[in-house]
Amino acid sequence: MVYMSENHKIARAATTIGMGTFLSRILGFLRDMVIAHFFGAGMAADAFFVAFRLPNLWRRLVGEGSLTISFIPVYTEYLTQRSEEETREVTHIAFTIAGVILLILTILGILFSPILIRIIAPGWFTQYPEKFGLTVTLNQIIFPYLFFMGLFALCMGILNSYRHFFAPAIAPIFLNISIIVSVFLFYHAFKIPVMTLALGVLAGGVIQFFFQIPFLWKRGITFRFNFNFRNPAIKRIGLLMIPGLIGTGVYQLNVFIDTIFASFLPSGSVSYLFFADRLMEFPLGIFAIAIGMASLPSLSGLASQGKMEELKETLSFTFRLVSFISVPAMVGLIALKTPIISLLFQRGLFDYSATEKTAIALLFYSVGLWAIAGSRTIVPAFYSLQDTWTPLKIALICLAANVLLNGIFIFFTPLKHAGLALATSLSSTLNLILLFWKLNSKFGKIDMRKNIHSLLRNVLCSLPMGLAAYLICSIGNWSATGNVAAKVLLLFVGIIIGVGIYFVASYWMKNEEMLFLLKMLRRQKRGQATF
Repeated sequence: MVYMSENHKIARAATTIGMGTFLSRILGFLRDMVIAHFFGAGMAADAFFVAFRLPNLWRRLVGEGSLTISFIPVYTEYLTQRSEEETREVTHIAFTIAGVILLILTILGILFSPILIRIIAPGWFTQYPEKFGLTVTLNQIIFPYLFFMGLFALCMGILNSYRHFFAPAIAPIFLNISIIVSVFLFYHAFKIPVMTLALGVLAGGVIQFFFQIPFLWKRGITFRFNFNFRNPAIKRIGLLMIPGLIGTGVYQLNVFIDTIFASFLPSGSVSYLFFADRLMEFPLGIFAIAIGMASLPSLSGLASQGKMEELKETLSFTFRLVSFISVPAMVGLIALKTPIISLLFQRGLFDYSATEKTAIALLFYSVGLWAIAGSRTIVPAFYSLQDTWTPLKIALICLAANVLLNGIFIFFTPLKHAGLALATSLSSTLNLILLFWKLNSKFGKIDMRKNIHSLLRNVLCSLPMGLAAYLICSIGNWSATGNVAAKVLLLFVGIIIGVGIYFVASYWMKNEEMLFLLKMLRRQKRGQATF
């Protein structure tokens, strides 16, 4: 088909991003295991997770969202249609503006940390003053991370426009390494050991930014001050980015809102939600975000050339590809929630009670995984046409729904912290439905039957997979500590057999995405594709 070359480009780019993200997520789990072992799910862990929540939200909204997704369409246009001198000027102005704004935000964030933490965790100010004070201190140490991650996001946008995805994808590894090293080296050196986590975050942000510089130099990109803020490209990027902060990150904002409500719940609630969200981020980062980021340059190129039919076909393909992976990931997390959490985190101060409470949060977060992943593929389509207001309006509706549901679930039901996760899943599903609804009016009629049929096939193939994995892993005693090797083996067997069942069922049902991936693998094996 005409659009197949773009699909292959997206698949290759997504593979590169996914591999880098996979390595980062594996190290991220190791990092979380270290945190769970040394700090459990108590006061220190709660304080760090809240202090880290704001700068980490910034990284996800900007680094994986608004800056790159608003920058790439405009920058790609300059790369393909403007002179090298004009493109270079846009680069210099963008770095100048970003540096100035980020520096101001960092200073303000440090100075007003007590106010910010009171907003993020209002329940702690009156109920847990010691935890509140510790969180403020940690937040002040971590806040300069925003400066470096903002510049990193700009580097990522530039490199992705050149279709270089490796360096930005691999960079988060350094954050996880720096936190792990900081804990092991300095845990006993600090009177308040949790300070080591904050210092590790800051060091990781610095390393991630500087790691990008050689890759920029290789493409002739240098840093120079340029205060020509009237440049039309910069104005366009700014107009796209401001609404995009909310439009691209509705899931992350929902999780952020969950943290605010969780501050009114018993100690440990913030930690349970954090660890559950971390497990959700594994399939989201490797597949959904990777495919969404990889598709934007292709969608932007098609949009700039006016090839709307090819754009719609490419968009539908990316949604089906993400669905092919996110649906079994959702079922797998639901089926294996307790074994996974027990194996990864249940040690040291993180006991089986914490495992159970984290598992129930993961259950309700997982219900919305397919919708969250799907939304990450749909939003770039609007951005390819430089429309950020439609995702913003939809996101505001869903954020309001999440706040309403959070209040209902924690104050009027016994669900408590699990209700916060359920509210996020329901509002994320609403977000996807509304995005598809507006997509039809924006792009013209899209054949949804093919997408829905693909989604239903994936569900049918996933159910026997989840049942088999659950039955195999139910043999183990996940409440007890120890026997790590036996647990690893049992979980590994359950996952492998489950995945095997899913792929066999998909092949038997002639799933188009399955056949596409097999074709890509055969091409790679013959040396016809480079990943």
